[in-house]
Amino acid sequence: MDLTPERPQAGAPPFDPELSAVLAALGEGAYAPLTPENLAAVQERDVATRPRPTVGELRADGRFEVEELRVPGPAGGPEVTLVSARPAGITGPLPLLYYMHGGGMVMGNAPSVLPGALDTWAVTLELAVISVEYRLAPQTPYPGPVEDCYAGFVWAAEHAAELGVDADRLLLGGKSAGGGLAAALALLNRDRGGPRPIGQLLMSPMLDDRGGTFSSRQMAGVDTWDRTSNTTGWQALLGDLYGTADVPPYAAPARATDLSGLPPAYIDAGSTETFRDEAVAYADAIWRAGGRAELHVWPGAFHGYDSWAPDAALSRDAGEARLRWLRRILAQEGR
Repeated sequence: MDLTPERPQAGAPPFDPELSAVLAALGEGAYAPLTPENLAAVQERDVATRPRPTVGELRADGRFEVEELRVPGPAGGPEVTLVSARPAGITGPLPLLYYMHGGGMVMGNAPSVLPGALDTWAVTLELAVISVEYRLAPQTPYPGPVEDCYAGFVWAAEHAAELGVDADRLLLGGKSAGGGLAAALALLNRDRGGPRPIGQLLMSPMLDDRGGTFSSRQMAGVDTWDRTSNTTGWQALLGDLYGTADVPPYAAPARATDLSGLPPAYIDAGSTETFRDEAVAYADAIWRAGGRAELHVWPGAFHGYDSWAPDAALSRDAGEARLRWLRRILAQEGR
């Protein structure tokens, strides 16, 4: 597979040249497709190699106040671990970003995303961040992961005072699988009458289990998270539900038929990623329901581009756009 912008796969838009150079340097083995046959091995490798900073490391020589909390989980389920962090030395209740990590529903951990979130958002915006350690598929299929996220969010809202956060300024956020979980959590809170977030930050969200979008077919064998990997992730999460008409919107938010009454959304994706069209469709569905959504499609960006190439111009532009949206939402709700 040729990753250079001069020779893209037929029918696929070219990668941004700067991002393409990063992928070429990494080599194809860095993002080989996830399959049912290699899933267990990939999960083992992820646990062994993905950073998992300790509470002490996250405190960064006193720059942040960090604690690991174990809170009641969903009914019949185990406790949920939350990693709570905030800039040190700031008094008064802070807004809270409740964050769900990525990993295709089958990989990742809560602490790994905090260094970036703290440096990018917590310091700049003076907000607290909680990252939730939801259980992973296929060991825990739907509804386990989203119910873990819901239980942790409800607990955080109910214990806002002791956490030093403002219960009226709660945000949901996540990337990839975490973006899908954030969207699902917004739906769950609306339908269950749970704590109402003021916004949802959905970055390259994993929303649709059906694999029927044009971009899903167009980027097959091209994107870093392609149709094969995506199918494997959804099959792991849904089990026997996969491929049926019975998949609920709390598993795959693109299945929702009513997107009214949701908090304002920031939605982004790359033009050369599998999730492009489902992200665009979700924003459009929110608008059609009378809601608020800000949509960005970054030209030539593949899935996870800002993690693979954080210093690329496109990654910096996307980061600044997310920051501006968060700042506006917080300012509007702070009046």
